[in-house]
Amino acid sequence: MVATDKLFAGSIPEIYDRFLVPLIFESYALDLASRLAKTDPRDVLETAAGTGALTRAIASRLPAYARIVATDLNQPMLDYAARQARHGRIEWRQADALALPFEDQGFDVVACQFGVMFFPDKVQGYKEAYRVLKPGGHFFFNVWDRISENEFAETVTEALAALFPHDPPRFMARTPHGYHDVERIREELNAAGFTSPSVDAVDDRSKASSPRDAAIAFCRGTPLRNEIEARDASRLEDATNQAAEALAHRFGRGAIEGRIRAFVITAIR
Repeated sequence: MVATDKLFAGSIPEIYDRFLVPLIFESYALDLASRLAKTDPRDVLETAAGTGALTRAIASRLPAYARIVATDLNQPMLDYAARQARHGRIEWRQADALALPFEDQGFDVVACQFGVMFFPDKVQGYKEAYRVLKPGGHFFFNVWDRISENEFAETVTEALAALFPHDPPRFMARTPHGYHDVERIREELNAAGFTSPSVDAVDDRSKASSPRDAAIAFCRGTPLRNEIEARDASRLEDATNQAAEALAHRFGRGAIEGRIRAFVITAIR
């Protein structure tokens, strides 16, 4: 991972929430929130909350007595999430998932929606989740499968490689889709203290109203934008157009849909 992989600033939060959340995150947020709600938690901590897609889904499924603390490393993402939330009982707090500012054994659930891939030290992140969980508490998180199982991301990555052949932007393959080895995940959870984590593969369909909407989501609503602009800031529009054309060629020029696949992990303290 490079430093810019964790940078969600400028216009990225708004574009991320408007285009990327409905494209690939919303259905998985509903899935994770439903799993979480079955444990009937009173104290919930979310790490890497982003613009709050999972936070909102959790709040809609838990009774009023449940406390929800949503954290993220990026203050611009939290600021945007707080403006979108309709639940005043959510506490938004900037925090590093590798050094959580909370006491030991304070939460029934820790949840993380597609965030652990960004942890520079996965075991440390898992140790922190373990530390703040009450005995018997649940750690729910999900990760993307390899990029070849996620068709829009694969198509955009290939399109940008053709645009920048000598230095292709590899953010999508390197980080969001770079942590899919289930055995490695199990081993790292075990190293943090969790035993017998369960893993479910969840397939879904990613849908966009047009190829350009999907291209905007990836090229302008993720740190992939930082990689494009680092190569040539004047070519962001070219990159978006190239990605849109590649998506149109593969999936059609109207509303499009493609395969997405993730793993959902449940670990108990």
